[in-house]
Amino acid sequence: MNRSSIIKTRQSVVLAGAAIALLALAAPAVSSAGQCDDFDKSVCLQPWPNNQFAKKDKSTPTGLRLNLLRSSMPANTKGVHIDPTDINRADGFSPGSYVSVRVPGLDTPAAFSASKLVPLTDMAKYAAKGAPAVIIDAATGKRQLIWAELDAQAGSAANTNLLIRPGKNFLEGHRYIVALRSLKSATGRTLAAPASFRAFRDKKSGGGARRAVMEDIFKRLAKAKIARKELYLAWDFTVASEKSLSGRMLKIRNDAFAKLGDRNLADNKIVGSSPKWQITEVVDYSEESDANRMRRISGTFTVPCYLNAAGCPAGSHFKLGKDGLPVQTPGNTMEARFLCNIPRSARQNGIVKAMEPTMYGHGLLGDYGEANSRNVREFGFENRMIVCATDWSGMAEDDVGNAVKILQDLSYMNELADRDQQGFLNFMYLGRLLAHSNGLTTAADFKVDGVSTLKPGYVAYYGNSQGGIMGGALTALSPDVTRSVLYVPGINYSTLLTRSVDFDDFAQFLYLSYPDTKIHPLLFSIIQLLWDRGEPNGYAQHMTTDPLPGTPAHKVLIEMSYGDHQVSNTATEVEARTIGASIYRPIVGGVGRSPDVKPGYAIPTLGSLPRDGNAMFVWDIGPLRGDGVLELGTPFSPITNTPPRLGVDPHDLVIESSAAIRAQIGAFIKKGGKITGVCGGAPCRAAGWTGTP
Repeated sequence: MNRSSIIKTRQSVVLAGAAIALLALAAPAVSSAGQCDDFDKSVCLQPWPNNQFAKKDKSTPTGLRLNLLRSSMPANTKGVHIDPTDINRADGFSPGSYVSVRVPGLDTPAAFSASKLVPLTDMAKYAAKGAPAVIIDAATGKRQLIWAELDAQAGSAANTNLLIRPGKNFLEGHRYIVALRSLKSATGRTLAAPASFRAFRDKKSGGGARRAVMEDIFKRLAKAKIARKELYLAWDFTVASEKSLSGRMLKIRNDAFAKLGDRNLADNKIVGSSPKWQITEVVDYSEESDANRMRRISGTFTVPCYLNAAGCPAGSHFKLGKDGLPVQTPGNTMEARFLCNIPRSARQNGIVKAMEPTMYGHGLLGDYGEANSRNVREFGFENRMIVCATDWSGMAEDDVGNAVKILQDLSYMNELADRDQQGFLNFMYLGRLLAHSNGLTTAADFKVDGVSTLKPGYVAYYGNSQGGIMGGALTALSPDVTRSVLYVPGINYSTLLTRSVDFDDFAQFLYLSYPDTKIHPLLFSIIQLLWDRGEPNGYAQHMTTDPLPGTPAHKVLIEMSYGDHQVSNTATEVEARTIGASIYRPIVGGVGRSPDVKPGYAIPTLGSLPRDGNAMFVWDIGPLRGDGVLELGTPFSPITNTPPRLGVDPHDLVIESSAAIRAQIGAFIKKGGKITGVCGGAPCRAAGWTGTP
């Protein structure tokens, strides 16, 4: 059993025990009331997202602030409504928001087909003249790239919502208008608009203060050539501003680096002092015991803690000042763990030379020990890089119990999002510790034959799975990292969760606590409002170009495993479009290998190689085939919001089996690196994949 399997086994034991306890608490679902929009009477707070759930606030960049009433929020089986206090500090909705709305009569695949909604497999249809679902930028009238689907996890037509997702994230601070028109039933009958909406559309009396807003919406839609009389429903929403999304994280980053004497991150220089550290263990390896690694060094480093409990444990959350931004309790610090592996290739022909470091980000709810995995040690050896890791606090192994608590009462979601941000800071401090000339390069344990193996002045990032996901946010925030490789990443957990087999164990807690399937899409989107602060969905617009204040521009290489069971290819492609990455083509080979009309739609084609820039490569272990005993390879992912389950999960297989991809990663993240071609003009395949699960 490999290390990731051991972690999953531990998690499953914890989760199974908690599930048994939770079953005893299950009771009938409690309905919500108080602030519902009668455009959709089936689910309070739908249609979502919706400016009806915001209020004017001149102090915010958008001029709005969310105003969700607790009595309107979904309640768990104990009757506890989600606490919106921290959510209401946002000045808009998520840049990755998806529309969730119940359309009676449009709740089966036949009705979806009859309505001719834009599917995931043919997103080009979003621009069709008569597209039945359109989202426009209210200021420019420009259409947003979108695709639609019915919630495949609803369990019944009566509980099925229409979901409309962005193919590329919405722009921060922008107002958008959603328009649904000429929707059809399964028999092709045009569905009648809700009476509450017809009162506005058909200029009937009443409507109160909302009428002026609706008239503005109709006027802007008319300019975009969307006729008022065709509308089934229309409403608006505003996306949160850069300040709302990243203000907390920038505050703690800037404060923490000022404590090191670096008060001008905008100059992108490694100055001031190094974080404090302590080495706790050193293990040397013979060539017989480890062909790739010479030495493992473990220790701790001190990071300012901005959470409300001493040492920043799981379950704590930000301590906020009067300005609504985090503050540090004087003297509160966290001792974050690190380990570094010095590869055997540090010594070549009897000569030791210093090597550039890269930070490594571990997978789902794991820990820093994943850097000891064989493929990570091989990567360090093959590319002559020192690989160092710390825990992804917030989503590490010691956060599992708190994650279970959160799923039973989503009022606690701020604890995960806040500790995620502390985790970003921990990684940034590790980066400074590696890059600073007075950091770990001065430690005797990093010396071999009297020569330091650690070259200061530069640090990169390489993350796998969750590490690829969270690494996107780290990249957007780091003042020191300028090049990152994100292996099997994605953005937007509200899209990712239902498309991942990894959510299976955790879904039981959420669904037992909130059993009404028709509110599940709303639940995921509500928690995303907080998760944006602790995952790349809230930072993606600044990951490459348009860097955040005090942050350099970055170069990013995305590596995707085709048909991934754990991180949805759909979420990976949305990330690529949002950060402006170009894709290597041909993407996959063979007729029918992809269900998409245009694979990689709206992602530019990568030019001749080698070159610099932001890129995405798709790696394929091959199509599914049966030999009577084994099923080898994997099919493409489902086009519904359900996890891939057929064939072999390719998630880690490429990095574990192919030296070619490890060489490509190393060539990219080194200082002055380039995007290299390792697929010979053909679709990228894992060269070392033997076809054996």
